Amino acid sequence: MANSTRAVRKTGTAVVEKGNVSTEVSKVSITFVAILGVAVGVWSLACIVGGLIASGGPLQFVGNWFKAVSGM
Repeated sequence: MANSTRAVRKTGTAVVEKGNVSTEVSKVSITFVAILGVAVGVWSLACIVGGLIASGGPLQFVGNWFKAVSGM
């Protein structure tokens, strides 16, 4: 029996995705601004609900708002 060496060749494909740095920075910036927008929206909703509760209802809330704006 003769000594033989078997060479195994591996073939395949590799997917390499190169992203542009400015594109990635833009994605992060847009995400950050969107998160801040949601936070401001939640905060404003919480303030309106708190004002409604403190005023005693929606009609009193509107009345108190007009009194505060007009200075009465």
